[in-house]
Amino acid sequence: MSAEKVQYIRVAEALAAEGLIRPADALPLKPALDALPVAISPEVHLQIKASNHDPAMLKQYVPSTEETVIAPHERADPIGDVAHAPMKGIIHRYQDRVLLNLLKTCAVYCRFCFRRDFVGKGEDTLTLAETDAALDYIAADQDLWEVILSGGDPMILSPRRLSHVAARLADMPHIRILRLHTKVPLVAPERITDELMNALTSSGKTIYIGLHINHPAELSPNAMDAIKRLNDAGISLISQTVLLKDVNDNSAILAELFRKLVEHRVKPYYLHHPDLVRGTGHFRVDLATGQRIVNELRGNLSGLCQPTYMLDLPGGFGKVPIGASYIKQNEDGCLMVKDIQGAWHIYNG
Repeated sequence: MSAEKVQYIRVAEALAAEGLIRPADALPLKPALDALPVAISPEVHLQIKASNHDPAMLKQYVPSTEETVIAPHERADPIGDVAHAPMKGIIHRYQDRVLLNLLKTCAVYCRFCFRRDFVGKGEDTLTLAETDAALDYIAADQDLWEVILSGGDPMILSPRRLSHVAARLADMPHIRILRLHTKVPLVAPERITDELMNALTSSGKTIYIGLHINHPAELSPNAMDAIKRLNDAGISLISQTVLLKDVNDNSAILAELFRKLVEHRVKPYYLHHPDLVRGTGHFRVDLATGQRIVNELRGNLSGLCQPTYMLDLPGGFGKVPIGASYIKQNEDGCLMVKDIQGAWHIYNG
């Protein structure tokens, strides 16, 4: 069955018609859909079917009434983007890199999205004038080395629009790296065309694709073909995964995912601790659980497959690695180092 023969799912009634929710649940889901729309692409629908409706796949994309439960400590802007937005389209948190957010629309909407209060609201992409103003900001800052296209999902933009950005960046010698954060190769692989890849590589910059992926079932044959096309075009791929309760909070699931990614020339980059996003408490694991899972991976998985376990501090204070420490001092002041079996050893180096 091809993805082209399946329609996008965008309303609760369609979720019920496809057996993804009970018909009686359609009306109670309206508040959740008002907060963040549903968008399940044909490819994701096929992946869900191929997984036999694995709850790990359903939970990522199918809305739940649990999303209307908002805890006091949860935030609309959990990582403090607004505090680092000097102008429309720009988020500048770190000295040598900047986010260029060209749009607030995605090919699909992940129910745990850390920008769920900003995306999918019907807002259009940046105008050409707004895009050029943001690019002027980048051109003026000689300390910048990397531009990261985010959003929204930049790879749903037309090749023409991406070519315009690439052409502007080509005239900025201080920008050496162009990175795009996306789920498109996984959820809409038909969009990975020669025209799109030519648009990206026309900048003359080193291109990295940051692939957002959380479960092995997302690596469908169509998705793996899209990944291969990107790799064969000379584009490097890394992955970002969010640690999610009842989706991938299991070292065996993550090991399978990370090995498959490396086998397909995608380097696992970050394993994100879930952000304090409003209405996502049902996705959140605690830090102790995350550290235990990462320790299990450390002892049993090739270093090629090891991402860095990261926490984006609330309030805009940046990313911090939060893997368990392997170093301590004993009562005599000697340095102790823990091995992968959990035993401590004195180190005199």
